[in-house]
Amino acid sequence: MTPSLLALWEEQPDGNVRQRLYAVLRQSIIRMTLAPGQALSEKEIAETFAVSRQPVREAFIRLSEAGLVEVRPQRGTYVVHISQAAVMEARFVREAIEIAVARDAAEQGLDAAIHDELHELIARQQRCIESQDHDRFYRLDEDFHRTLALGTGHDAAWRVTQEVKAQLDRVRYLSVPDATPITKLIDQHTRILEGIVARDADAAERAVKEHLREILSSLPALVERFPDLFEAAASSGRRPPLPSGVSA
Repeated sequence: MTPSLLALWEEQPDGNVRQRLYAVLRQSIIRMTLAPGQALSEKEIAETFAVSRQPVREAFIRLSEAGLVEVRPQRGTYVVHISQAAVMEARFVREAIEIAVARDAAEQGLDAAIHDELHELIARQQRCIESQDHDRFYRLDEDFHRTLALGTGHDAAWRVTQEVKAQLDRVRYLSVPDATPITKLIDQHTRILEGIVARDADAAERAVKEHLREILSSLPALVERFPDLFEAAASSGRRPPLPSGVSA
């Protein structure tokens, strides 16, 4: 099941109200708690989280800058439909950054503590197979890439990636398990780590490319299965049919 807004709030215990609220709303859009085309009420969200309307207003502005919502003067704020063009552009940027991170990690060597953490994250991802906990796998997938970037000292690179990949993350969330098996993604993570540990920068790069180009084959299948979630269907006026287990 997709988590409720309040469940997502509990997942974000750190940071001030503004940071926490933005993170919750961003995740709620990525994880389809707030569906493409859905209207957002500043008043209702403020009441849901028992906050003033000012941080909600600021969160809407940041979400608009990230390409996740559209603020229509005199009409309201709406979750945007997924833009395939934005997804492809974000994938391109993310690949360039993560290849550079993986190559640097392989060339410089990985700290033992970071290696152990990445290995443990893969083990935890594998435990999601039996339980079919796709939501948990999505979070662990994010943790793997963040740990690799931050663990090799590329904090700024991770921040840039976060800024550009909001639309991409929506497709990543949809793709598990509707287009890409968890087992395949775990195998790709394993080969990324193996290339780095072997100090083979070329192997690490190949593994990253294969992993991040998975979306090139999964995106068309998702557009076909959930057409109303994507930008081309925005003019239909229909409420989008959500994937199984997903509720607004």
